[in-house]
Amino acid sequence: MPSHLLPVKPPHVPAQTDPRHEQDTDDTDTRLRFAGLTLVHAALRRDLRRLPDALRLLQPGDETQGQALQRHWDFLTAMLTCHHEQQDTRLWPLLRRFAPELRLLLNWLEDDHHNLDHSFTRVTTLVRIATRDAGSTWPVAYAIEDLAARLETHLRIEERQLLPRMAKVFAETSRVGTLPELLDLLRAANGPGTADAMTWLLDGVDEWTIQRLLADCDDTTARHWPHWRATYERCTNPLWGPSTD
Repeated sequence: MPSHLLPVKPPHVPAQTDPRHEQDTDDTDTRLRFAGLTLVHAALRRDLRRLPDALRLLQPGDETQGQALQRHWDFLTAMLTCHHEQQDTRLWPLLRRFAPELRLLLNWLEDDHHNLDHSFTRVTTLVRIATRDAGSTWPVAYAIEDLAARLETHLRIEERQLLPRMAKVFAETSRVGTLPELLDLLRAANGPGTADAMTWLLDGVDEWTIQRLLADCDDTTARHWPHWRATYERCTNPLWGPSTD
């Protein structure tokens, strides 16, 4: 029989694997799907972990570094405020309607948002003092670490009790909780700009995840991303050194 008539097995194509294959796939997909929430959580954890050390290293008379740390803290608190407003005015009402069994938890989370906002306001006053007086940096650094521990409890409750339920309540095509929705809400609220928000949110995120998230954003955001990231790194490297990721 001519060789060209013999049955030929289809070529073997190696399966493309997620470079983070050790993570649970469902959990990863949920975090990417609701990146408008999970990225804020990760960024808050990251900065509340490294800001205390940066404060402790602040040298007397270093006004430039002190002002840079103050600006970064102010940006962090602005993002936190927008995050809480997004949840309280946009997300929680939807969940109360479509997942009424969560109402008591949502009420507690909303009340805790107000408590956290007050705590951050108090620490903001301390940070302003510390960035002008290097002699007070250590006590303020401890105050930030205490605040980070307080916030961690809140974030874990949202991630462990709400995210799985949200994945069942909202359709996969829904924009609720997505990164594009967060960027739209920031624009509508005159919050931090897209460039600043994107670079802050994606600081330290692996390249595979960044590309997946950029694919969901508008073309302008994706096109300007390399320039935004380079500018952000140039501005923040003096605070805690170049990224090692």
